[in-house]
Amino acid sequence: MAISLTEKAANEIKSIIREQNLPAESTRLRVGLKGGGCSGFTYMLDLVEEPAGENDEEMDSHGVRIVVDMKSHIYLDGVEIDFKDEVMGRGFVFKNPNATSTCGCGSSFQA
Repeated sequence: MAISLTEKAANEIKSIIREQNLPAESTRLRVGLKGGGCSGFTYMLDLVEEPAGENDEEMDSHGVRIVVDMKSHIYLDGVEIDFKDEVMGRGFVFKNPNATSTCGCGSSFQA
């Protein structure tokens, strides 16, 4: 399994890359985790231009290159990232099959 983006999330990432005048061919979406949040782990998303490191796994989803470090990959394997644009707010939403519980805001989880 891998980390995947919905088409809507991939289009939003591509739009952000264009808006920030980042080079589309070398920009990657780095997905990771850090300790904290309501439930134990918080998701991190960042656009980076450096290539994947030796402790990273790289994958592609709808034309967006995704990089994740091996420690985070253990908890993120199988995650689908979507993008919601609704009246109550807009942002990326994570569907994580490894989460045993999530917080109400959807930005942190427990595994």
